[in-house]
This record gives sequence, structure tokens and C-alpha cells, in this order.
Amino acid sequence: MKNCKKLIGILTVLSITLTAVGQTSTNSPYTRYGFGQLENQGFGFSKGMGGIGYGMRNGSQINILNPASYSAVDSLTMLFDLGISLQNTNFKEGSTQTNAKNSSLDYIAMQFRLRKDLGFTIGFVPFSTVGYNLSSTKEIDKDVDGNSINAISTYNGTGGLHQVFVGVGYKFMKNLSVGANLSYLYGDIDHTISTTFNSTSAYTSAILNNISVNDYKLDLGLQYSYNLSKEERVNLGLTYSYGHNLNSTLDVHKQVYASSSSAISDSLVTTKNAFSLPSTFGAGFTYVKDNKLTIGADYTFQKWSSAKYNGTSGSYYSDLSRISLGAEYIPSMYSRNYLNRIKYRIGAYMSNSYTKVNGNDAAKEYSVSAGFGLPIFRSKSMLNISGQYIKVSPKVKGMLEENSLRVNVGITFNEDWFRKYKVD
Repeated sequence: MKNCKKLIGILTVLSITLTAVGQTSTNSPYTRYGFGQLENQGFGFSKGMGGIGYGMRNGSQINILNPASYSAVDSLTMLFDLGISLQNTNFKEGSTQTNAKNSSLDYIAMQFRLRKDLGFTIGFVPFSTVGYNLSSTKEIDKDVDGNSINAISTYNGTGGLHQVFVGVGYKFMKNLSVGANLSYLYGDIDHTISTTFNSTSAYTSAILNNISVNDYKLDLGLQYSYNLSKEERVNLGLTYSYGHNLNSTLDVHKQVYASSSSAISDSLVTTKNAFSLPSTFGAGFTYVKDNKLTIGADYTFQKWSSAKYNGTSGSYYSDLSRISLGAEYIPSMYSRNYLNRIKYRIGAYMSNSYTKVNGNDAAKEYSVSAGFGLPIFRSKSMLNISGQYIKVSPKVKGMLEENSLRVNVGITFNEDWFRKYKVD
């Protein structure tokens, strides 16, 4: 009965979160390209530590960045984790600036142990997000009176790709664990271009590109722990994500209208399996001292230049490299002083864009973050809060500079659901 009440409480929080927070995490014009903005899939603790996770190994938190970490969960623990983010972004081009506010549901997951040395995780995370609304005006001709005839184009994009996944992690040697996440990758992305003219005699046109994906995604992980002394250890992590052609559809719908608003041209072209995922490699480590101080670093490489977009590779994508650094410190895990049980976190990362604009790399991205892990009363559950500053610097003339402030909020329910009590 006690566990049922806990489950009802968790489901209530989940339903409120899903109702209140929509997947509108971006207004970036960079999401016009590729699959949009690739989401940071780290959970609450990771977001405050620069996104590191390949070498993170802790049975009190879910780390999907390396599924080998699942084997660290103990036999008594049930973990439930969910997170949201709130973001304000300033877009700047020359002296022109604008702001946009967004929110998103970042992840939901549950973890427990199936048997000795075998951990299991199930959950949902977004893979990418598209969201933009732009317009431009271009003079294309002049009428008989010498007045300009302008083409006004509006660009709009919505949608994204999502992952529902199950994963296992198994410790088959004293210090060595392996793991895998198998995801169902799905979603729709719409890009619309509408063109009108300031002349009543001109035609108007609309182009809708719809990308639909339904396929699998496979991520593999390995972790090795080595004790330097009784108080110090190093965790090493490696990950690999399998790149493959996606079961996907591209529909290109073109319409042309006369001034009377009747369509004079209407066509639909469908292309199958024109997209693919890249192979991804990750490596990282953490140094842990006395279970108080954790310092780590990750390196990620995604071979996007070999991935297909609209049937071709090399033209739309650049290989992505990302370096992340992070640290966490807890004064005393078992202290009666609440402040001593808070986890203090800092981190940073830098990355290049995986997309190209006019044949060139689109942008560079930099981020710094800081946050806290706040114990919920005397339980092992944790409220993870972090602040993050993200700067996107364009490498192509005419693109926008972005400066974002993001607040990440996650809650980890950590309860001994499987403890058996004896009554004398």
C-alpha cells in the first residue's frame, strides 16, 4: 500500500508536468537545417556538470549517457526521474535584437535492478527539436510606374524527433560493466516556405517539406572502475551509437496560387529512406575522492558528414566534436546539517554545429553551468537545479548570434521500494 501511494504521487507529478510543459524548447533559426537542434540528453545532475556522463557511475541517479552505469543500482532501489527546462534567448544581428522564451519536458525515466549486477531502465527523451518563424523581403522587379515589386517570404518550422527507450547494464567482472539502450525513434518535422508579392497581378506560392521518421536507435556502453586507493577511484567510459539508414519519408508539397486564390499548380513528390543517423563515439572519465569530490571530462564525436540528408551525404552536415568538463562536491553525505548534504556542481562545454549553411559550418556553441543537488528532507530523493548560459556564435555571414539563459529543474525519486521488513 505504501509503494502504491508513492507510485500514485509520481504519476500525479508526471501528469501535471506533461500538461504544463510543451515541447517548445527553441526558436532558433539554426533549426531550419538537418534534424534541428540536437537535445542534450543528460539528466539533472549532468546538466549542472557541463553534460558529462560517460564515466559517471552512481547507483542513486540515472545516467542514460552510458547504459553500462545501470548496473550500479542496488537491489533495494527504485529510481524515477523527470526534468523540465525554462529558457530565455536573445537573438542578435548587428544592432537588431529580439528575445524569446521557451520551456520543455527534457526526460522521464525509471530504473531498478532485475537481478544481481543487472540494472534496467525505461524512459523517454527528445532527440531533436525544430522551431522557428522568419521572414525576408527582396525586390525582384519594378512595375510600369517604377514602383518596386517585392517578394515577401515566410519560413516556418515545427516538430522534432523523440526517443522511447529501454536499456540494461550488466557488471560481468568485478570492475567492468557493459550496457545497451534500444530506442524507438519517431517524429515529424515540417518546414514551410510561403512567398507572396506586393502586386495584385503576381502569383503566390507555398512549399511544405514534411520529414517523418519511424525507426530504431542503438547505443552501447562500457565502464571500467579502478581503485587508486581506499579513498580514490577512476571510472573510465566508452560509448558507441550505431549509424544507419532510417525508415523515413520526405513529402515535398508545392502549390502556386493566382490572385483569385485558386490553385493553378499543385504537386506532391515523396521520397523514401532519404535520411540516416551518424555513427557516434564517446569517451570520458571521472575521478572520485572519498565519495565527496567528483571531477570528469567527456569527448563526443559524431560522424555526420557520412549521414544522408535528402538522399545525399557531405553537403548538409559537418562532423560534430564536443568537449565537456564538470565537477561535483558534497561536504558530507550523511551529515545532519542540511547544507553539508547539498551537492554543488559546475561545468562547461564547447561544440561545433553539425549542420552547414551555404556549404560552410554553421556555428560554434559554448556553455557554462552551475547547480545544486538538494536533498528532499531526510530521504535519498533529490531536487536537481542548475543554471546554464549558452552562446551560439555564427560562422556564416548573415546568421544570428544567440545568447541563452536556461534553468534546468529535475527531481529524482529514490526509494527503497523492494526492502522487506520483519515484524517480531
